[in-house]
Amino acid sequence: MNRLLTSVICGLVGINTMLSADPSRPRLVVGIMVDQLRTDYIESLQNLFGEKGFRRLMRDGAFLKNVDFKVGTLDRASGTAMVYTGNYPRETGVASAMVYDPSRQGMVAALEDPASIGNFTTETYSPAALRLSTISDEIAIDGAGMAAVYAIAPDAQQAIIMAGHAGTSACWINDNSGKWASTTYYREMPKPITRRNYSNSIAARIDTMRWKPALPLSSYPGLPAQKRMYDFDHRFSMADRDVYRMYATSPLVNTEVTDVAIDYLKDLSIGGRGDAIDMLNVAYTAAPYKYVKDGDFRLELEDSYVRLDGQISRLFDAIDKYVGLDNAFIYVASTGYYDDAVVDDPKYRIPTGEFSVKRALSLLNSYLSAKYGNGDYVDTYSGNHVYLDRRQIEERKLDLKEVAEAARDFLVRMSGVSDAYTMGDIMSSALPAMESMRLGTDPKTGGDIVLEFNGGWRVNDDTRFPNNVKVMRSSMTLTPVFMMGGGIAPQTVSVPVDATAIAPTVTQVLRIRSPNGVASRPLPLEMKR
Repeated sequence: MNRLLTSVICGLVGINTMLSADPSRPRLVVGIMVDQLRTDYIESLQNLFGEKGFRRLMRDGAFLKNVDFKVGTLDRASGTAMVYTGNYPRETGVASAMVYDPSRQGMVAALEDPASIGNFTTETYSPAALRLSTISDEIAIDGAGMAAVYAIAPDAQQAIIMAGHAGTSACWINDNSGKWASTTYYREMPKPITRRNYSNSIAARIDTMRWKPALPLSSYPGLPAQKRMYDFDHRFSMADRDVYRMYATSPLVNTEVTDVAIDYLKDLSIGGRGDAIDMLNVAYTAAPYKYVKDGDFRLELEDSYVRLDGQISRLFDAIDKYVGLDNAFIYVASTGYYDDAVVDDPKYRIPTGEFSVKRALSLLNSYLSAKYGNGDYVDTYSGNHVYLDRRQIEERKLDLKEVAEAARDFLVRMSGVSDAYTMGDIMSSALPAMESMRLGTDPKTGGDIVLEFNGGWRVNDDTRFPNNVKVMRSSMTLTPVFMMGGGIAPQTVSVPVDATAIAPTVTQVLRIRSPNGVASRPLPLEMKR
């Protein structure tokens, strides 16, 4: 009898919650992250766009043209973490996609977690290392367990950051199998993902995929004559060991992500849970396609934006069909960086050189051995950070600060190195010129020495196989954010806006708590009267 009474009361509470839903609160929040999205490409190509994608965002929402991330060493993971937590990489726990693990004395994925088991993958990830709450977490908490929070992304760590700690599920494309994957950290493996893996997998289709220009070559603006002579034609062969990585940086992956997002909207009743706000997080790419043969990806990049606009339009149409755009709040953000570095043809005689990481670390260890006695003083290198072997230094009863400073003074004299800093230099400096490095460096996972390289140089990390060669290039571009719905009036903001203000602005529009570590106040956006 008591159980029956409890069931009846719970049912009445659920019905009452649905009937008393506040019409001023959106039923669905859609967070869209676009890797390396640029403001100038959106503006220059808008005549090629339809009315329902970027042009709708510019017409009907807030268009923030110059969102400043203030950090020069961002990647897809750290930029996404900034947007979702409202703080800088030094605080989020995700300063980069790969971080140093002292217990293993090596580099690991920032969100790797052996305690979580993968679904459709051997990868083990969770958001445990993400130190701050996110927009997604605060939406889940506001819903008191009723809200559903989903994330879909080509990249595992980006999907997990977007889903947050309290999300329902996070799904990504496995680099080795092409299957959609997840982690047992989250309570749900969505049925559309399982169905897709078994009946319509990427692996079963990828050999048939082709990427050719969506428009006549004459339609793409600002291209030199030689780029208008021949169409590109990119195919994805299973014989290529990097086939899924190639696919994941092409605009074709955006179509796959949209297809899955539409399946979610259609099959999972997202946005239909009464007064609880549901959330769907989607990640796209607008990254330069580095697999072009001649190193010139300008035509491919413009075509990527045209195709991306089409996918955003498809997603908006599906939101309108299944939830109603009037019932949704949508934001679109860039990851805040742009990597267009490629090796220039030697015929142009651009000053360059190659920095061999293996050789540099070997020379550094020889120098420290001569100074402090034979030993292995250098541990590893990653992302311009040099890690010393602290156990060796402690065993020899040496002062870590002194050894790091000696290493810095040796490395800065190497060809191709423009400057070098110890962690102490970075954290103690109050100079404005050091702000970018200070905000972007996590003292808990960062190296003992951080290097800066001359533009144009190739940094060859030949300590691993296969070698990772990165061309150094500073690309200072404007990155945008759009917000539409939630009572926001149409407006364009051209003044610089701090990226850490995005999260508190989103939560203020939703009238919920901001994430627990935000570094900025909400933006004073104009609201509809």
